[in-house]
Amino acid sequence: MTPAELSRTVLRSVRGAVEEQELSVPVPARIVVQPPPRPGCGDYASNVALQLARQAGRPAREVAEILRKRLIGSAGITRVEIAGPGFLNFTLGDGAQVALVREVLAQGDGYGDRSVRSVRVRGVGGGDVAGPGAGPEPDPGPAPSARDVVVAEALARIRAAAGAAAIDGRRAAPVATPPDLTALIARLGVDEARWVLLRPAAQDPVRVPERPVQRESNPRFRVQYAAARARALGRYAQELGFGSEPGDVGAPARGEAVGESPSDGAASAAQTLQTFHTLLATYPSAIEAAARLRAPDRVVRHLEATADAFFRWHDICPPLPVGEQKPLAVHRARLALAEAGGTVLANGLRLLGISAPEHL
Repeated sequence: MTPAELSRTVLRSVRGAVEEQELSVPVPARIVVQPPPRPGCGDYASNVALQLARQAGRPAREVAEILRKRLIGSAGITRVEIAGPGFLNFTLGDGAQVALVREVLAQGDGYGDRSVRSVRVRGVGGGDVAGPGAGPEPDPGPAPSARDVVVAEALARIRAAAGAAAIDGRRAAPVATPPDLTALIARLGVDEARWVLLRPAAQDPVRVPERPVQRESNPRFRVQYAAARARALGRYAQELGFGSEPGDVGAPARGEAVGESPSDGAASAAQTLQTFHTLLATYPSAIEAAARLRAPDRVVRHLEATADAFFRWHDICPPLPVGEQKPLAVHRARLALAEAGGTVLANGLRLLGISAPEHL
């Protein structure tokens, strides 16, 4: 079950409570579910009961209990708990993570992309930009800066992927590359130039490095490297004669959780895996939030977190057999999860207009 599916399930419970007159409130258009603020609070949480309580004229925990009873037993949900003043915490079934990986791999390039039609416009550095069709050309204002142009191009892709704009098929007018962007690309290369311009939030200054650093201390390189590593795992697996199949990725092998007791290592590995799954599941909602807030830096931060989670999980749960070990079902499942992570990273990089190389 993805966050979107869980959101729809909770929305149906609200609608059912209203139809059966357990609650007297307007049914909201959508319900937000998100990872809980700390471990041990389930897989996702929602404050919908607190939002409905005032309109219902009832305590939030009472509203939460009405919804909890309706949600118990829903497909994909193992447990629903009420926390604090009325938050709903959801624990998903064991099959939810496998279903998520299967969904990401099935959708491939389309995961997180709700656009139906797109037009192509030429972006800086020779890349294409998917975005809404152009209307009448606006009156020219001040010459756009490098940051203005790159952010606008990325937002065109992000908004199209979020389904935020109707696209009528007309070709958008080309935008001349500003001189400061030309100089920045010559100095850093297209990928690094776009990354440093997109990474800061709108209110933060751009920090330009002296030169691009091709090592993991550079967040752009780390994200690209994680995407390339996921693809490389698939190639290595083919050489070993096996492919991916979503399933149980298992616990770390003995010695993989270095420096921890067995119980601490298992708990740490479980949290690492949950974090990685959550970032894959919430990628579509990160795109929607970036489109709504016109903030491509949200996509950048989500990709950085996903790459970091990929490496943490990869290091304690190797997808490939080690030494003389034969490929097992757990390796096929881990390979599928790694490929799902690579898919999310590559999709996000493309939205930003940054390459997702096969080799790095």
